Amino acid sequence: MKNNIEISLKESVDNFVDFASDKRNAKIIEQISGKIANAFKNGNKVLICGNGGSTTDAMHFAEELTGKFRKERRALPAIALTDPSHITCVANDYGFEEIFARGVEAYGKENDVLIAISTSGNSQNIINAVKKAAENKMITFGLLGKDGGKLNEKCDIQIIAPGRTTDRIQEIHIAVLHIIIEIIERILFPDNYTV
Repeated sequence: MKNNIEISLKESVDNFVDFASDKRNAKIIEQISGKIANAFKNGNKVLICGNGGSTTDAMHFAEELTGKFRKERRALPAIALTDPSHITCVANDYGFEEIFARGVEAYGKENDVLIAISTSGNSQNIINAVKKAAENKMITFGLLGKDGGKLNEKCDIQIIAPGRTTDRIQEIHIAVLHIIIEIIERILFPDNYTV
């Protein structure tokens, strides 16, 4: 058992090292953080969606923006498309593949940002949300895994996290989301950060 734990820890660390070693990832994080900060400055919002564990990542990201991350600051407008009554209504009436697209249609407007999380890049409900966001002239950011799947190159900006398994990919996803929040705060609330 100890050997399995050591192997898992090493695999996780190796994935982070691989991700951090690719300098493009830092540039992409800086780019999307700037776009989100700019959206907030201009009165826009962020919508975020994902399935399973990515749903909880979406909720976590939204609460860090509407609540508090590291320091006191004003609440920032972010909506996780995770309301169970909405999901079950839309799944029942239109099909599960439309649950996020309907949320984007309801809440999204031009120059808002959609963060679409999919470890495979092949979730049809995420693909449909990205299509709807594009129709609404929103900025789309794909937080993907493996080879990016069908969503690769369909978003305005995307990051593909390394990892053989969903859990390893999600470990990088949550780190990316936390860093995005930090950079947004550094842009919008520079007095909260001395370094």
